[in-house]
Amino acid sequence: MKTDIEIAREARLENIAGIAEKVNIDLNEIHNYGKYIAKIPVKLIDEEKVAKSNLILVTAITPTKAGIGKTTTSIGLALGLQRIGKNAIVALREPSLGPCFGMKGGAAGGGYAQVLPMEDINLHFTGDFHAITSAHNMITALLDNYQYRNRGTDKYLKEVVWKRVLDVNDRNLRHIVTGLNGSENGAPAESGFEITPASEIMAILCLSRDLEDLKRRIGNIILGYFANGNTFSVADLEVAGAITVLLKDAINPNLVQTTENSPAIIHGGPFANIAHGCNSIIATKMAMTHADFVITEAGFGADLGAEKFFNIKCRKAGISPKLTVIVATTQALKMHGDVPLEDIKKKNIEGLKKGFDNLDKHIENMRSFGQTVIVALNKYGFDVDEEIELIKDHCEKQGVSFALNESFAKGGEGAVSLARAVISQIESNPSNNLSFTYEERDSPKVKIEKIAKQIYGAGSVVLSAKAKKKLVQIDKLGINHYPVCIAKTQYSFSDNAHAYGTMKGFTLTINDIVINNGAEFIVAIAGNIMRMPGLPAEPQAKQIDIINGFVEGLS
Repeated sequence: MKTDIEIAREARLENIAGIAEKVNIDLNEIHNYGKYIAKIPVKLIDEEKVAKSNLILVTAITPTKAGIGKTTTSIGLALGLQRIGKNAIVALREPSLGPCFGMKGGAAGGGYAQVLPMEDINLHFTGDFHAITSAHNMITALLDNYQYRNRGTDKYLKEVVWKRVLDVNDRNLRHIVTGLNGSENGAPAESGFEITPASEIMAILCLSRDLEDLKRRIGNIILGYFANGNTFSVADLEVAGAITVLLKDAINPNLVQTTENSPAIIHGGPFANIAHGCNSIIATKMAMTHADFVITEAGFGADLGAEKFFNIKCRKAGISPKLTVIVATTQALKMHGDVPLEDIKKKNIEGLKKGFDNLDKHIENMRSFGQTVIVALNKYGFDVDEEIELIKDHCEKQGVSFALNESFAKGGEGAVSLARAVISQIESNPSNNLSFTYEERDSPKVKIEKIAKQIYGAGSVVLSAKAKKKLVQIDKLGINHYPVCIAKTQYSFSDNAHAYGTMKGFTLTINDIVINNGAEFIVAIAGNIMRMPGLPAEPQAKQIDIINGFVEGLS
């Protein structure tokens, strides 16, 4: 089979105006970025149409390091729905340069289920990530200047909690010292870099309703604390408007197309292991305004992305999926069935059966949110019929629908059975009552415990002294009602990246808590989670090149 980039390059792209016309987007309103990309203004969202649209969430079992194929499945499902005559749009996150050049090589789908132009989407795209990086670091520069100008006064901040960001995996930048070599170069201070998808501004962009809401939230960002414990915010720095100016275009979602020339909306990109892992509310509602069926995904496994999608995004946006698709692969199931990683592509019935525990826990969790569940098996060339039938039979015993997804190799045709299963379930269950894991009135500690125990399977939660101190701060600020975003490894239900399968009764350790006052949620950091990833021993950058004017090595 051809590589992803070969398939993408051979696809015949339609002018973006034609893509917009397919879903009745006013051509006078779009802002073109060349022939095949456009931005759509926020004002085109119609809440009445949003309420009538059918939202479908795509999530997954706990993934392998190679991923699980959620994006490919999401795009494939949109293609499959188009094939059976439905008006469908896929709404996705934007890829981050860090993973593209580090581990993944790209995040625009795969095979014959891609969003295009994939080189642009995977690289600089419309500059949204650059705008967020610039906005974040502009605040840092202005804050450093404030500190420099107020040295020796009661206006000087005792503690600064705002760092820097860069959309590159670089472990050497996690902890740095700035302002060295004399007072004319600033006030010496400890700082560090996080990756752009971990920026609070990324979370804010993805949770904002419009430009005014974006400016309000930016103003509420806590930058540091005075000696008396009082907070200092972007509003106190008097630059919320200036920072919003840097994001005035980035707030508008991006319109592109799939390999079969159907519309796709891509916007925002917070990671699910260190942030809330969903594309923007604006992008999702824009898609729901213009399509009868909207497919969106949540990052990593359902314990991370889907939990945050429901408890944070749906709660704040007032939206609810009609059903949830859980993506599985035979490889991931075997990995969770204690099969050695080097053998997970080989036939292993017993290992597969043992891995069902992981799938079942995710099904149980999605049902706890009131969701109808469909399991989609992302099929690979080495999968055998006996194992596929075994998974199908197991799903039937669990009372959930099963469908094979072959969109990677066959495009929309390979996802028709999945599309029909989705339509059948929506027609037989026209409404779902969304339930949350916790109530807003619960304390942050109770929220953390409910997620840990009900979603992860933990027996107890231990808070470090640092985390307990932050809870006192949260109470003092009067923001106990904020939802909780737990930052933890994506490879396990626990905070141990090597604990595959399912675990029960373990202890989840919260090492620190970060107050995202602009995003209006609290980040509880579990285990040894890094907000600035490092590069692997063999970075994907080694495979990326430009040859005869064509980009190679993206996937």
